[in-house]
Amino acid sequence: MTVVKFRDNSPPRSQHVFMRLSGWELLYLVAFLASVLFVISDDTLGTAKQVTAIVLLGGCLVAYVRLGRRSVGVGYRSWEGRTYVVLLIVLFTPVAAICPPTRFLLFALCAQCFMMIPKNQARIAVIIFNVAPALEFLVDPPSLQELTVFLGVTLTVLAFALTFGPWIVDVIGQSRERASLIQQLEAKRAEVAALSAERGALAERERLAGEIHDTLAQGFTSIIMLLQQPDPRRVELAVQTARENLAEARTLITELSPAPLSGATLEEALGRITSKFGEELSMSAVFEVRGDSRATPTKVDVVLLRAAQEALANVRKHARAGSVTVTLEYTPEAARLTLQDDGAGVDPSAAEGYGLRGMRARVEQAGGTLTVTGPPGGGTVLEAVVPTGRTDQGA
Repeated sequence: MTVVKFRDNSPPRSQHVFMRLSGWELLYLVAFLASVLFVISDDTLGTAKQVTAIVLLGGCLVAYVRLGRRSVGVGYRSWEGRTYVVLLIVLFTPVAAICPPTRFLLFALCAQCFMMIPKNQARIAVIIFNVAPALEFLVDPPSLQELTVFLGVTLTVLAFALTFGPWIVDVIGQSRERASLIQQLEAKRAEVAALSAERGALAERERLAGEIHDTLAQGFTSIIMLLQQPDPRRVELAVQTARENLAEARTLITELSPAPLSGATLEEALGRITSKFGEELSMSAVFEVRGDSRATPTKVDVVLLRAAQEALANVRKHARAGSVTVTLEYTPEAARLTLQDDGAGVDPSAAEGYGLRGMRARVEQAGGTLTVTGPPGGGTVLEAVVPTGRTDQGA
């Protein structure tokens, strides 16, 4: 198990349990106070040994505050961690030799080794911690009881430290990896949210561009064409178109339905724009309804109305037609808009313009299809089919 270094980019310690030191420090403090109490209560040591042991224990505590505490949670390449472990061995070994009960402190010190230096080095340090006090036996051979107690304590501490120490380190390592992954996921989530917002803004800009093209731009084109000929009737139509353009502008601002649909059905709106188109160009413009009329969703109404407006605008600009027929047909599951003119037809090699691309995108977003056919010189047929949902066909 490789323990990941997790320092500069880590969240605050309060965020993750494995980064908190309160539990480890409480264990160290309890073991430290217990060791001091063992030294003070052992009257056989003498004052000099008691003072020496307490001073060395105090040195262990100072070393933890100055070096050890900063080494926990910053990875295993910290020189402070290695220095701290070496100081512990130097300071604590004499204490354990002077007062064997203070070896109770090893439960905390061995855990610290695994938290501050690599596992293999920590294992060596733990063994040194537990075996080093036996050097005293070279000078003062122990009794059988002392040897038994020493071996019992040593084996217990070693078994506990060498078993649970690496396990705890692996758990902390996995926690660090998961914390790093969570941090990366949160960063990716923020990036996706930013991209989503950017894409939403782009889609909204494209939608507004299409709305402006289908309404205001076409209206201004009509006004220009009408005013090019000083005819009172055409001036009146230009004024009417300007008013409708103003209504469209207000509609775009307030995000309401298209102005031609305000207070009218789709059939009424299509009939009105077809009739107006014929008046403006002084040509035959017929609107027909086929099938059983019914209310359709607002989204469908908007798509078909915009398609009709764009198709009529294309007839005005390109077709050079003498007549046009707009048909709205209701089927059980869809509404079909067909616009047919007797103009110049479609050039197969010509690329789609912005208006036709926007019309196709609008229809496809509603789940429908758009087709434009017509050989050159034979007129053009535009058909937009948008699903409305199945209607009840009787009991």
